[in-house]
Amino acid sequence: MAVYNAPLDDMRFILNDVFKAENFWQNNENLAHVDLDTVNMILEEMAKLSKNVLLPLNRTGDEEGATYQGDGVVTTPAGFKEAYKQYAESGWIGLGGDPEYGGQGFPKMVTMLTEEMVFTTNQSFALYPNLTVGATLCMLASASEEQKQTYLERMYSGEWSGTMCLTEPHAGTDLGIIKTKAVPNDDGSYKISGTKIFITGGEHDLTDNIIHLVLAKTPNAPEGSKGISLFLVPKFMVNEDGSLGERNTLSAGSIEHKMGIKGSATCVMNFDEAKGWMIGEENTGLASMFVMMNYERVTMGLQGLGGTELAYQNAALYANDRGQGRSDTQLQSPEKPADAIVHHADVRRMLLNARANSEASRCFAMYVAKNLDEQKFSTDPEAAKAAAARVALLTPIAKAFLTDKALEATVDCQQVFGGHGYIREWGMEQIVRDTRIAQIYEGANGIQALDLLGRKIARNEGKYMQNFLAEIRDFVANMQADHAIKQATLDAADTIEELTKTVMANIGQRKNEINGCAVDYLHATGYLCYSYMFAMMVEAANGKEGDFYTNKAKLANFFVGRILPRIDAHAQMVKAGSDPMMDFELSYFEVPAS
Repeated sequence: MAVYNAPLDDMRFILNDVFKAENFWQNNENLAHVDLDTVNMILEEMAKLSKNVLLPLNRTGDEEGATYQGDGVVTTPAGFKEAYKQYAESGWIGLGGDPEYGGQGFPKMVTMLTEEMVFTTNQSFALYPNLTVGATLCMLASASEEQKQTYLERMYSGEWSGTMCLTEPHAGTDLGIIKTKAVPNDDGSYKISGTKIFITGGEHDLTDNIIHLVLAKTPNAPEGSKGISLFLVPKFMVNEDGSLGERNTLSAGSIEHKMGIKGSATCVMNFDEAKGWMIGEENTGLASMFVMMNYERVTMGLQGLGGTELAYQNAALYANDRGQGRSDTQLQSPEKPADAIVHHADVRRMLLNARANSEASRCFAMYVAKNLDEQKFSTDPEAAKAAAARVALLTPIAKAFLTDKALEATVDCQQVFGGHGYIREWGMEQIVRDTRIAQIYEGANGIQALDLLGRKIARNEGKYMQNFLAEIRDFVANMQADHAIKQATLDAADTIEELTKTVMANIGQRKNEINGCAVDYLHATGYLCYSYMFAMMVEAANGKEGDFYTNKAKLANFFVGRILPRIDAHAQMVKAGSDPMMDFELSYFEVPAS
């Protein structure tokens, strides 16, 4: 079985030293109830739960998988139901929930760390409560007061769970062409009919009820995405006294057999005139659902971080134990026939790639979390507005860059094991398989790149990026630490500024410019974000004694020398434009008939 010890020291360093969380909380009247002692207790308890309860179920859950029993019945792997009960009863699902409806009101800066630990130890399990949290956020933003009173407390408690039902067999990214229909009833409800696919937790045996948030179109709705409405469709009807009534006319038709996250039930859901209620106004469903989708996108970055952390810890442990060959410098273990492979520079390259990704990802996730909290809790309208703009810019990066780099990191860690990394008993191949999905769902990473370059850059003429670059330059200008990361970060900011101007100038002249350059632009910007995070960490560690802080500066040196130069390669690819891709006749891609 894989090993895991929550990196609590690194988490506290990011929370306390880098972002000075307690000052942030105490200076905000809406967060003054949050204190470090309580947060430390929360982190320590989740560290125990994730290691002792969730991690032991990771491999067995993968081997057994969620099971479709027929007649719409789905069971989760052995142990999941008991673990979920413990998780729910401990209050983890409602940790960040609205206190008015039974939540505990903790900020995202806290919940992101608990979510990281859950994703690290059991990616399949993590998805069940994660989708519920996302559904509650959507309902808080758009549901009626009656709907909130009826459903939220039971969802925060874990008695009921939630889903998001968007994708259809013919409609993935292009939700404007969905076919699911919502026909009004005389009592104000709707008959929902259609088929949704890839529905995480669409059916399972963990909760008494499942609350589906379903995108559908009403009769005579406008064409495209402007005609989408959002509906709340429960598995079981809820009586006026809160008890459960009759079963709704919806069911799981099957579950998918997947590459990874096999303990998570990914369902085909059939709605056969199921009774549902509209959330928000008619034809505003996509906007309402984006509240949930954007939460899930940031959270997928945490899934990538979790995969990286688990892979790194196990690869580092193996590298210190596995003896092969001799060190290039001198004998390290003369009493043994070989030195541990951790002494080989190439093995360290792979380990440090993963470690640098883990620490930069965590810092970046916390940075986005702080902006989310500023947006939600600030009493200063201008500060909230600026935070919202920053979140809009960085959400696609948090989803796509963190998960792209996570797969790279998990593969590096698997490679540390050599042939043993390909063998099931070591657990590394599962980490790779599980982490892979994070690049695909909640908007594939190519779509995230289009969102960044097309919506967040081009549509507002680069204003969001200009403000972000100004913030970075201001921070570096005031750094006290004497470290190469300072100039490296300034150079990276210059690169992105020039690149943004180049792309903006080319958009009008090259029809495929955004689509052809978006992924490389996102990656280049991602490396700038990581450089900014390392600058923050170096500054926070500056002047503090001990190997823990010294190693922050050393890891930043590794990043500057061995990872950050990739920004220039991506910049060159962006400048090459889309012509090298589009300069082929369609016949080139035709497969000859057999």
